[in-house]
Amino acid sequence: MILHFYFARRFLKIFGGLLLVFLLMSMLIDVVEHLRRLSATPVTLPQVLQLVALNAPQGIYQILPLVLILATVALFLGLARSSELVVVRAAGRSALRSLASPVLVAFLIGLVTVGMVNPIVASTSKRYADLLETYRSGGIDVVSVSEEGLWLRQGDGEGQTVIRAARSNPQATELFDVTMIEYAAQGGPERRIEAANARLVDGAWELRKARIWPLSDGVNPEAKTEALERIEIPSTLTEARIRDTFGDPSAIPIWELPSYIRLLTEAGFSARRHAVWYQMELARPVFLVAMVLIAAAFTMRHVRFGKTGVAVLSAIMLGFTLYYIRNFVQILGENGQVSVLLAAWAPPVASLMLALGLLLHMEDG
Repeated sequence: MILHFYFARRFLKIFGGLLLVFLLMSMLIDVVEHLRRLSATPVTLPQVLQLVALNAPQGIYQILPLVLILATVALFLGLARSSELVVVRAAGRSALRSLASPVLVAFLIGLVTVGMVNPIVASTSKRYADLLETYRSGGIDVVSVSEEGLWLRQGDGEGQTVIRAARSNPQATELFDVTMIEYAAQGGPERRIEAANARLVDGAWELRKARIWPLSDGVNPEAKTEALERIEIPSTLTEARIRDTFGDPSAIPIWELPSYIRLLTEAGFSARRHAVWYQMELARPVFLVAMVLIAAAFTMRHVRFGKTGVAVLSAIMLGFTLYYIRNFVQILGENGQVSVLLAAWAPPVASLMLALGLLLHMEDG
């Protein structure tokens, strides 16, 4: 147990150091990128730093497998250079037993990442997207689903419009049983609109069979009600914006995803993308363990054997290859080419089996 704790403590220390280095590097690059992208807007340096801080968790979350590979490589290269690995082997401890503590640490990191870090990343990435849109155009477009139906909010410097619909088409560009409430720039409601359906066409909502109630002070809404067969309401929303705001499952905490998938299905949307992401998040600890085993398979050797650089490069390249295969299968799952469970679990399990095969072949058990 003392040896296991020693390996685990050393692995965690290397992992934490690499994570900090990557965090600082990504934030420095992000600062430059955001200053360039927002150069035409009156955004101050503190606001840019706030955006960078909000975007940093998502960037680290995505490169976590790479950090684990590098941490494993650094761990076993260090053990090999100090001959500690030779001593462990001479004591009769097999490669698989020596890997028990790093693998357990990687699995626990995966569990913590999915259970605790995922909600933080979802919250910060959503706040980042809202702030970035505010700095760019002065308004925020929001799309959400609840028990009451589909909710959208659009706006600019002249005011905001809140839209509720009982259901919609899968792209959320055609709404049914629609209610709109328009707010002035100062925040007060101006009018209420109800329509049988609304269709997003060329930067405007085209409403059919609409009724309009003015909500200004001193006006009787019922007395001034208008009934129109067709009316157009200008909109800052586009199909791409709706898809980006509404269709990104990473902006939803994993604990809320099952109920959100159910609400999507009830509202008439396709929840396949969210279902694939949910299952992939559940499979993330297995994939992280596979990355550790792959790195160990190439680096659990004495440095006197030579070709250390080739071994390190091979481990990193194989890890990258499996990572991109995982992303490719995710796209296939989102498009319906393969089943949800196959898209989410096949790459991690196959990576784990490949890593174990390589390890047993190179280390002979």
